[in-house]
Amino acid sequence: MSIDLLVVAPHPDDGELGCGGLLARAKAQGQSTGILDLTRGEMGSKGTVEIRAQEAAEASKILGLDYRGNLGLPDGAVADVELQRQALSKVIR
Repeated sequence: MSIDLLVVAPHPDDGELGCGGLLARAKAQGQSTGILDLTRGEMGSKGTVEIRAQEAAEASKILGLDYRGNLGLPDGAVADVELQRQALSKVIR
């Protein structure tokens, strides 16, 4: 699968909040779009992991995303380490 515009965000909802307009515009122009969340947002103080996952799914539908993924890295511990780089590069490739 090839994606024209992929937003990489630390937590579910960050991609929509930070780049929702860009994603909607790109989609309206015929580009394929997606969001890759690095974590499930388990350290967030607003909502549970399950609620965030439901909201991410709904936002994906509204934005018409072609791809939505989550690496499941540990929230608060994303680091420039080999294992995490490999996980990210696997999705990008």
